[in-house]
Amino acid sequence: MKWIKTTFCILICYTKISATAQSITVNDSYTAQNLVGLLTNNSSCANTSDPTAFGDTFSGTQNSYGYFNAGTSAFPFTEGVLLSTWSSVYSKGPFIREPASGPNSGTSNWTGDADLEQALGITNSSNATALEFNFTAMTNTISFNYLFASNEYQDNFPCNYSDGFAFLIKEIGTTTYQNLAVIPGTNTPVSSKNVHPAIPEFNSTTGPKPGCPAINETYFGSLNTSPTNTSPINYSGQTKVLNAQTTVDPGKTYHVKLVIADQGGYYYDSAIFIEAGSFSSKINLGSNQTIATNNPICFGESYIIDTKLSPTYSYKWFKNNSATPIPGEISPSLTVTDSGIYDVEIELGSLNCIATGQITIEYTPEIVLNNQTMVQCDDNGDGISVFDLTKMDTAIKNNDSSLSAVVYYQTLSNAKAAINPIANPKSFNNTVANQIIFARVSNSYGCTNYAELKLQISNSSIAPQNPIVTCDGDTTQDGLYHFVLNSQVSPQVLQGLPQGLAVEYYLNPPDAVLQNNSLPNIFNNTVPNQQIIYARIINGADCYDITPITLAVNTFNPINFQEENTSLCNGNAISLAVATGYSSYLWNTGETTRTITASASGDYSVKVTNGNGCEATKTFHITPSGIATITGAEIIDFSGNQNSVLIEYTGVGNYEFSVDGYYFQDDPKFEGLAPDTYTAYARDKNGCGLSDPFVFYVLDYPRYFTPNGDGFNDTWRIKNLNLLPQSTVTIYDRYGKLLKQLNSSTIEWNGLFNGSALSANDYWFSTTFEDGKIIKGHFSLKR
Repeated sequence: MKWIKTTFCILICYTKISATAQSITVNDSYTAQNLVGLLTNNSSCANTSDPTAFGDTFSGTQNSYGYFNAGTSAFPFTEGVLLSTWSSVYSKGPFIREPASGPNSGTSNWTGDADLEQALGITNSSNATALEFNFTAMTNTISFNYLFASNEYQDNFPCNYSDGFAFLIKEIGTTTYQNLAVIPGTNTPVSSKNVHPAIPEFNSTTGPKPGCPAINETYFGSLNTSPTNTSPINYSGQTKVLNAQTTVDPGKTYHVKLVIADQGGYYYDSAIFIEAGSFSSKINLGSNQTIATNNPICFGESYIIDTKLSPTYSYKWFKNNSATPIPGEISPSLTVTDSGIYDVEIELGSLNCIATGQITIEYTPEIVLNNQTMVQCDDNGDGISVFDLTKMDTAIKNNDSSLSAVVYYQTLSNAKAAINPIANPKSFNNTVANQIIFARVSNSYGCTNYAELKLQISNSSIAPQNPIVTCDGDTTQDGLYHFVLNSQVSPQVLQGLPQGLAVEYYLNPPDAVLQNNSLPNIFNNTVPNQQIIYARIINGADCYDITPITLAVNTFNPINFQEENTSLCNGNAISLAVATGYSSYLWNTGETTRTITASASGDYSVKVTNGNGCEATKTFHITPSGIATITGAEIIDFSGNQNSVLIEYTGVGNYEFSVDGYYFQDDPKFEGLAPDTYTAYARDKNGCGLSDPFVFYVLDYPRYFTPNGDGFNDTWRIKNLNLLPQSTVTIYDRYGKLLKQLNSSTIEWNGLFNGSALSANDYWFSTTFEDGKIIKGHFSLKR
């Protein structure tokens, strides 16, 4: 245990109370012999001897061990043996909190137990109580039912403290005990510290104490600390009913010691309640062999249920709860071959000693496998080929995806021993003709079955195949084109063969044998003009034959078949033609001659076919053309060397232009024109003709003149202004004084004003044209 707590309590809260209809009763006058007899119900099947008991050494008149009876309470055991760390009579309910220091808790003079301490690995035990006896096993299993109760199940004690108890057994003549009072499936001792619910924080008189999470709560029964609790026992909590058992050797004698003690102090006591009659020899027929426990018996196997007892006993075996024994089965073991619940009843030397055992046997479903034959083609006729065994996995497993992967072996003995599997089943070379290999398959329970796989070399053959010829149908005539294998090749390959065959295609024989790197249905040959591929004819997973297929690509690249562009003058016709010597001609106009006449613009094409059936197409693009009409001229003049004209025109042809009738250019714009009269022309480059002439004028003015009578630049005039009779020119001096007005009749100025020569200077002019356009500028008079 324990810490020592100082707690005040009114005396009446711990006064011994009389048993009620809700409480167990306790009789502490039973001897060790009485208690052992109670555990075994004095059965002749339990050969016990040398019973002893020890415990309470402080009260003088009471024992810490005794007999209990549930009476009318809800206690889970009707009666049994009680071992406690205080006077056993104080175990009667209901629960009353035990003071930290009280008259019933024992004394430090009441010692512990060395065997318990050694078994549990603890020290400082006290107030030990034990019941010991020897027994000689008649069967192979012993067990008893018990419940642990303790006043440690309060406050936050389970997080830190626990009394110790153990059910110890050892074979006579040996020194090491085995403790049977453990958490099922573990070596962890049952205790309040190892079995409890979640413990909340506890507020004590000295401050809060931390709680702890639940541990092995599955095995915890109940807390009895509620103020309204009327528990039949005087303990603050208890486990569920637990079972302690172990296997023993029939005929051997064992020593049993049931012992409990306080640990670390003698307060807050605990007890063990052991069910009467639960200490018994049983027949352990082994664990159930079921699908639910994941260990059923494999289909087709036999299983021996063995009691491992002497053949001198009398045996009866039963199946599926039948009251009639299985005829003829009177041996210590029973061989079974099918599922069922099997019971054995054994008379152990006396009609008063009957032991029983039961086991459930279930068989797995049969692993149904299919023997298979795999037919492969031989690429060189030596009877040896490469087989991809894995292609038969699904067929061998009968399409059962729950089974394991198939493992292949060359001998059945290897398959059964699971040794020397075929290392690479995807590429296995047979060693002899019609070789049989063996497939091993397991289910999820480790059961196995075997199937045969016969490896055969195909003896089928097909006739040599004609080349598959196509034309190079793209614009690059390089001998490379595509083949639609299923429609262009397969019909020829399968012609005359049995129904149900299919064809796969490969680049080379090894790939065809191994079915590696199959070609796509639309295959582009990689060797120009002619290439050999290999057709594998298959019948399901089997190979019927492998045959070479020649793929030929004919090119057709006639000369002068590039597209042509030409033009057609309005109202005319043109002849379109290709060379002679082709098998056929077909124009997009429907005509089938090599020459046609086109009288309208548009696209014309002709498809020609040669002797191999290959086609080529030539296209003529005819554009319309005609004589242009010049509609005007956009003139920039009065700009010196920047004078220009842009000829305006309409028409559908391809034109070149001239302003003198001799020199033609593509651009309708002419620049750097001197003042003059010009005639513009537009000429169709396609030969359709020359436009009507179009006359235009470029005007400009002199930037100076020298009226000195030498015959050069003696007057100032605008050239060609006389061609525009409605135009006028007004000349001013720098002050805006009108000096001269020119028109179609007076077209030049000599530098005189009112008969007098003006001085050298700059003068200004303004020209108004017929259309209202006004041009202004200035010029110099030089003397």
